[in-house]
Formats: sequence, structure tokens, C-alpha cells
Amino acid sequence: MKDRADGTECGRTTTRGIVFCIVYSRLKSVQDHGSRDSNDMGIIAYVTEQSESTLLLNSTYKFEPRSPCEIWMPGQNESCYVRYDGKILRIAISPAHCAFYVAEIEIESREIYETIPEFTDTRLKGFYPSDLRFLLNSNIFVSLSEQTTCALLNAFLPVRVKAGERFISQGEEGDNCYMIREGTCIVTTEKDGVTYGISRLREGDIVGEMALLTGEPRTADVHAETDMTLWSLAGQEFDSLCGDYRDLREFLTELTTCRFSNERVAPERMIGKYWISERIGRGGWSVVYKGVHMVLNRPVAVKMLKHSMAMAPEFAERFKREAKVIASLEHPNIVRVYDIEERYKTIFIIMEYIEGASLDYLLKKKPGMSLDKIVGIILQTCDGLLYAHQQEIVHQDIKPANIFIQADYGVKIVDFGLACTPGVDELGLGGTVYYMAPEQIEGEAVDSRTDMYSLGIMAYEMITGRRPYPEDDIGKLMYLHVHEDIPDPRLAAPDLPDELSRFIMRATRRKATERYSSVQEVIRELQPLAGRIGAAQYAAGKRRQKMIGFFLVYSDEHQAKLDASIERLYKEVSEIGVVCHTTEVKDL
Repeated sequence: MKDRADGTECGRTTTRGIVFCIVYSRLKSVQDHGSRDSNDMGIIAYVTEQSESTLLLNSTYKFEPRSPCEIWMPGQNESCYVRYDGKILRIAISPAHCAFYVAEIEIESREIYETIPEFTDTRLKGFYPSDLRFLLNSNIFVSLSEQTTCALLNAFLPVRVKAGERFISQGEEGDNCYMIREGTCIVTTEKDGVTYGISRLREGDIVGEMALLTGEPRTADVHAETDMTLWSLAGQEFDSLCGDYRDLREFLTELTTCRFSNERVAPERMIGKYWISERIGRGGWSVVYKGVHMVLNRPVAVKMLKHSMAMAPEFAERFKREAKVIASLEHPNIVRVYDIEERYKTIFIIMEYIEGASLDYLLKKKPGMSLDKIVGIILQTCDGLLYAHQQEIVHQDIKPANIFIQADYGVKIVDFGLACTPGVDELGLGGTVYYMAPEQIEGEAVDSRTDMYSLGIMAYEMITGRRPYPEDDIGKLMYLHVHEDIPDPRLAAPDLPDELSRFIMRATRRKATERYSSVQEVIRELQPLAGRIGAAQYAAGKRRQKMIGFFLVYSDEHQAKLDASIERLYKEVSEIGVVCHTTEVKDL
């Protein structure tokens, strides 16, 4: 065996973590794996245990016992590979996942390759060693587990396309997508007899992915610009895998994100009436884009629910029901939800787009907020919560990241996505543990007092610059929320006004019955303080006036019907308190 110059032996170890590899061996049930029709297939597996004489392979394929095998594994640098020749000793169903097999391999020989040799053996089909690093370095697989990655990669089938050949046709049914291994292709679309160039795609790009997301007819033609090697993934097989590997749904989120990140103006970037322009944020359960209403030319924020959540039927149905309720909320301190759209196998929430920054960002980047601004933020948040509670909506996740601060320190509460009807028992933990009320941690019913607890923790952080409990141990943190009172904020801020101290200590009582009975009590407690310290300018109740205008260009024959339409518009808008004026413009 050849040793490396640095004294380490390339690829050699007695035990190692999970390592992906290419395996050529006889398969016991080739017919169960689509069009893989060779006894010596290059398939992807991963190694969980390795010694001088044996390897333990995990794979979605069942190898033929006692058959010879050839294994290619990446070495410890970018070009080095290790080839193992051996024999399948035994094979069994994996205890970790019923769709996987564990094979014990007896190693008979080992050889180091500083570069990958040319593969001329026509018996060997499927993946080649040089493919492995290419696949695993693709960004779309980074969020997947080893088992899911292995299953997904083995669902790809190699396809070769000659230069000039069209392999996707506009208008045809989309039933698969391709990852480009080698070569380039041109994407074009035809409209009104005119062909428009859209983009050139190359190694590592995915083409035709809308087949996995919508199943709708293809919207473009794709021609090979050069000879190409592709990997094809069938939509039906992918849907089946999504049922077995839940984290594979993250793959769909990455595909959708890649689509929206494309610079071209294309139908795939339309969500209903809204056009996606750029990504502006990403959280644990959603990806947020900036968009525009194409009719009103109004900027909007478009929040895409991650597929891992949207494709869970019980959660998705509950979320859609709540989203419709939340869309009815109209308050100056709550971000307005305009619309709910379903596309690309997920849910999109179309919201008001606001300029500013989250309170979380401000606390990290600009600590030391003045007391008047702190009280103003608390009161505005209370005003928004009071309105939501009156509609029987509990936010459940009040925290600085969900409080948006505008340039004039106006507050907008965002992310009512975890909201629920008061009195409902939650099976999982909603909210963020740092601000979570004891009843949330213990899985008990939540109500408006749950939001009060989180608001009290947030106020403590704004005043002291830190949260009340140590956070190096989440389990201990949850225990403290349930069993210990938070420390008095005056220990860290001796000059804190009594009203603010009383609010924090009472709002964060461990027993919900000992907290304020409603947010209205908090507002009454803090309003006198706001007046004394000059926080009234930031306090709740300021409703900004806005105006929208449009022109109607018409002829005399339209006058009667137009007058009736305007009369109906006057009546409808006046019922919601909007003032409407019309002005006649002559001699256009």
C-alpha cells in the first residue's frame, strides 16, 4: 500500500464515521429497482464501521450473499481514492431503517489511487467513483440525513444526450427532472411563434425540477448544447421516497428556493398574483421572499412554509385553517396578511412588506435602548396582542425575532403561524424555549396569559441586555422556567421604575392564574409611566393614514354602469370606515 508523503496512509483507519462510497456487486433483486439491469451496478452506500479486515455497508440494495464486490471510497484528500476488493459475507435488514440492508464485507485487498483511472469495463454501470464527490458536494443535499441522501442518490439513473438533442419539450407532461453531471444545455421558450432564450445551464444545475413540484406541463424546451451526461429522477419515485424519508421534503424546499433565486423573469416565479423578486430571510419553518403584487404594483413579503411541515397533512390542514383566521386580523401593530396561496407542494403566506428591523437584530447590534422606547415597544405589542386575544387568537411565540421595529419605532407583530384557539392542548412544543411559558413546556392548555409570560421575558431582556436564565443547557433552562421564579430585573437595573418591575415580575409568574388576567391590565399599569417618561409618542393607538389613487379611463357609453359600480364601491368602503372621493378630469 502506498503511503502519503505526510506520513498518513490514505483512507486507512481502524474505525471511522459515516463515509459514502460506490459499490460494484451482484444485486439480489435488481428487478425491484426500476431500470437498473446489470449485475455489476455502481450504487451508492455508506460505511458505518471499518477495520483492517471488514467493512459494514448500509444500502437500499440487497446484495447477493457470497458475491464478490468492488468498493471505491474517498481518501483523505480531494483526489485520493481507496479501492477495496472483497466478498459479501452476510446481509441483513438494518435495525435503523426497514428500507436499508446492512452488508458485512470481507476485505481481500486494498489499493490507493491518487487519481481516478479511466473506466473502460462495460460491465460496470451506474455511478462511477468520480461521481461521488460531485454529488455529495451539491448544496441541495446538505440538509439530508445519510440514509435519505443514500436513498435519493440511488434513485437517480444515468442518461446520456448528444449535442443538439432536445430532452425536454415545452407543453409535454413533466414526470422527471435532471441533474447535469457534464456538459451544457440551452433553455428556451416559445410564445406567439417567437422563441426566447432563457438561460444556459451547466454542471451541477438541475433542470426540469418543476415536474417534482407541480406535475404541470413543461414551460420550456431544453436542448443539449454539448454532449451531456445527466442523472434523471422520476417524479413518481421521488414522491414514494418522500413518504419513507420525511427529511427529503427539505430537498423540495431547496429546489423551490433555487428556482426563485434564478435571475430571469419566468412564470415559475409567480405565486398567484405575486411575483417573487429576492430572498430576504430564512427561519426554522419558513423562507421569506420579497415580492410585488403585479396588478397593484405593491411590494409584499411572501413567506413560504418549508415542505417538511407543509407536507405533513395534519399540520398543513391546521395551519391553513389558522392562516385564514389570521388573515382577518386588521390592526396597526400586527403585520397584515393579504393572501394564502398553495403551489409547489407547499403554502405561501402573502403579507404586508415593511421597512425596518427585528427587535432581536436591534438588541444584538444596538444594545442599550432607552427606557422610553422600551416602554413604547411593550405598549404597542400589548395593543396588538389585546386585539388578537379579543379575536380568540393566541400568538404562542412572542419573542424579539417576531417583533418588527419600523424607523419611527412603530411595532409590527409577525409570525402568528403558531397561533391557536385558547384552551387547546398542544401535542408538541410551540414557541421558542427561551421565552416559553411553563404551561407550554409541560404541554398544557395555552391562553392569552401565555403570551404575557413571553412578553415579560422579552421585556426583561430589553432592560437588562440578557435573558433571565442560563442557556448552556436547554433541559435545565426548561426546568427553571417551570420550577423557578425569574430574578428581579432591578438586580441588574437598580433605577428601573416600579411599574416596569412590577409588570415583569407579575407577567412571568409560573402559575398562569397569578399573572395579569388580560393585556388590558398591563396597558393600564404602564400608560401612566409612558406619560411621565415621554414614551407616549411611541405608545399604542397611533393609526397612520394612507391613501391610494387610481384613474378610470372610459367612454360615454360606459357612464351608467360605471356610476353604479362607483356607488357600490362608496357603500362598501364606507362600511369599513374608509373615506372615498372622486374627481372628474375633463378634456383628456
